[in-house]
Amino acid sequence: MCGIIGYTGKKMNAKDIVLAGLKNLEYRGYDSSGIAVNENGKINLYKSHGKISNLEDRLKGKEILSSTAIAHTRWATHGKPNETNAHPHRCGKVTLVHNGIIENYMELKKELLEKGVTFQSETDTEVACAYINDIYESEKDKIKCLSKACSAFRGSYAFAIIFDDEKDVIYATRKDSPLIVGLSDDGNFAASDVSAILDFTAKYILLEYGEFAKITKDKVTIYNADLKEIEKEVKVATWSATEYKKNGYDHFMLKEINEQPDVIANIFSRYLNDCNYNDIDFLKYDAIHIVACGSAMHAGMVGKYLFQNYANIPVTVDIASEYRYSTQMITPSTLVIIISQSGETADSLAALRLAHSKGATTLGIVNAVGSTIARESDICIYTYAGPEIAVATTKGYTSQVAILSTLVINAMKQKGLLSDELFENIKQDFSNISSNLNHIISKKEDYINVAQKIFDHNDLFFIGRGIDSAVCMEGSLKLKEISYMHSESYAAGELKHGTISLIEKGTPVIAIATNNDLYEKTISNIKETKARGAFAIFITTDNFKNSTFEDFSDISITLPKTTEFVQAIEVSVLLQLIAYETAKLRNCDIDKPKNLAKSVTVE
Repeated sequence: MCGIIGYTGKKMNAKDIVLAGLKNLEYRGYDSSGIAVNENGKINLYKSHGKISNLEDRLKGKEILSSTAIAHTRWATHGKPNETNAHPHRCGKVTLVHNGIIENYMELKKELLEKGVTFQSETDTEVACAYINDIYESEKDKIKCLSKACSAFRGSYAFAIIFDDEKDVIYATRKDSPLIVGLSDDGNFAASDVSAILDFTAKYILLEYGEFAKITKDKVTIYNADLKEIEKEVKVATWSATEYKKNGYDHFMLKEINEQPDVIANIFSRYLNDCNYNDIDFLKYDAIHIVACGSAMHAGMVGKYLFQNYANIPVTVDIASEYRYSTQMITPSTLVIIISQSGETADSLAALRLAHSKGATTLGIVNAVGSTIARESDICIYTYAGPEIAVATTKGYTSQVAILSTLVINAMKQKGLLSDELFENIKQDFSNISSNLNHIISKKEDYINVAQKIFDHNDLFFIGRGIDSAVCMEGSLKLKEISYMHSESYAAGELKHGTISLIEKGTPVIAIATNNDLYEKTISNIKETKARGAFAIFITTDNFKNSTFEDFSDISITLPKTTEFVQAIEVSVLLQLIAYETAKLRNCDIDKPKNLAKSVTVE
């Protein structure tokens, strides 16, 4: 959520540099943007509600020569999305941009109001800016000033700050919200994400909680929480700027759907060749807790099914935002698996720290290399899915499911539960996954056909049993988040316990049946919806190809039959494409759905 980019350097086009960085941060989700530039010795602010293109329109025709600028995309938390509440904020001699939430801002605001400070916005950020400025009136050492101010802030923050008496220097610090410092021969950067700087440099430093950075055009100085200068490792980004481009696709989401055959094949190839997770002893654990948010939680539901049904390990799946606030039976013999594409999800990070405090082993499944969850987990497994720009995850989700599948296989091996026959079947499915997914993706007309039948409805239901029920949860979320259709997912057997009352003539129902043992029971549930007028879309596998689907479905789609270790991935790709084609017909902003953010770094 929100994006920060700051530049100070030898070039006089700082405005253009930070605008380019903001565009690379659009995927994080935002509703306003703004920049602050050192323009002829004065810090000037330019803000706009809505897209970055609106900010560019506002700046059009202005010749702004500046070597220093900070910029921000805001996702509203405190106050409406408008120009007044947009960042940067300026109070006295301090100008800053901020990601995160200052939870005690009302206490601080009251204190400042009593001192005669006035405020223009409704934001916690302006309060933080004014508070730093207030301390700076007496503490002129900027690092000490920031340390004192930050010690008073409760909540999360990442700041990039310019002081009036040092207009070509950017100061930065963070707590919980991510922040990096970029390094180049032409100048240096502060940014919330490596993607913001990749057009200019691949070199960066990860700023840790409680550290401070002083960034000038030719030097970066890092201070620890004790305000002592420290040396930091310079990292090099493994992703290139071209991976943040559409590369000919209409949408990032479509590009990322099409990247899944290679991403998933690479995961399975790594696992079979050299990635048997030998540092994870599943014999040590009597329970697994999977903790995640959104689509990652849905991946966890697939993982739960596989762990329990194949490895005989009891598993709970918890929404990360609830995990800390209920009594958890966490012991040193609990394995807590934290799943997060960004590795910065605030609620998931808090759950990880709780698990550590209870002595549990933590395992992070993360895409973003070097992210906080990756660094703080006892064990980290990277999905290496590459950058995912579309807000609605596709390859991020399926890569998480793939990693969980391979973990279950490893647990089965350790416990002596994996037969030679099953393992050979799994390996065959692994080797075929790329061609199978490419075949699924190629069936565009099937998905357009479904989309044309459902796009003008207000409600839709997904039903399935077993692992299909878990896949339905993600399919439903994908449809609602990018097409804005109301969609719900139910275990098929639950329909009779209330939900079937919502089925009326023409109501679309997407039913999934891939499990041989549950197939006939799912068919019975589909027929119940058809008897009440539903428009039934049936998704199954080709081992049932001799069956007759016409008497209980209006549209049927068959997939190659595989083991359950890859079947969920194949069905999920199909559902992603149905959601995509539906959103196109509804003229939705597919890559940047309203009100959503890619990386949720506040609780």
